Amino acid sequence: MVHLKSITLRPFKEAGFPFSLRILNEMELTFTKPVTFFVGENGTGKSTLMESIACAAEMVTVGSENVKTDKSLSAQRELGKYLRLAWVKRTKKGFFLRAEDFFGYAKRLNQMRVEMEDDLHDLDREFENRSEYARSLAKMSTSGQLIDIQLRYGDGLDTRSHGESFLALFQSRFVPGGLYLLDEPEAPLSPLRQLALISALKEMITQEAQFIIATHSPILMAFPDAELLSFDGGKIRPVEFDQLEHVRLTRDFLQDPGAFIERL
Repeated sequence: MVHLKSITLRPFKEAGFPFSLRILNEMELTFTKPVTFFVGENGTGKSTLMESIACAAEMVTVGSENVKTDKSLSAQRELGKYLRLAWVKRTKKGFFLRAEDFFGYAKRLNQMRVEMEDDLHDLDREFENRSEYARSLAKMSTSGQLIDIQLRYGDGLDTRSHGESFLALFQSRFVPGGLYLLDEPEAPLSPLRQLALISALKEMITQEAQFIIATHSPILMAFPDAELLSFDGGKIRPVEFDQLEHVRLTRDFLQDPGAFIERL
């Protein structure tokens, strides 16, 4: 399902970053597939545009502050004011996730759980001479929040490897019919876990989800029937999988890594 149909850029007179990005000179995006990848070298504007779209759509973030208040997104919010988003079906479901935000989120989630457990112990001591009913009533809210965390994340994101916990977070927060913006989700994932992410994406698009993903991973870029948009050369353009520099370079390297390194 395609929810976000297209993005155009209103005329602007601002200078400096991010308005100095070359891709903004002729920018008009149309989304025709449930999965779209932003690909290209570092510094071409993939993440900046992704963040600006998240700001323009007022998306929920995972692991960071609200897009309206996050100081690291101040420049992207300015660009977002000039983006026109056209929808097939406007959705408020979904989220925006940057790989670097995940680790802070896992740490905060564990801290929340520890604090809630401490609160429950304190309530047990405070209500030790009261009835079981009074004690249960006092603990109800905190116990409910702990149960919700347990249902979503099991023993906790911090008890698993980075790749396992990233996938657990991603799947636990998924809601059908949403728009999902993912910035370099491969960062904490091994090749095997990247394949697991592909499997999850395949299942989720059957539930009317749309994904826009910025990535450097040739594994993710191979997602069946995905739209690949290259940011290289200062212009956003569709590209075939076999034409991608990331793909050609990885393929050449794996064919003879020793000789490849020798030439460096």
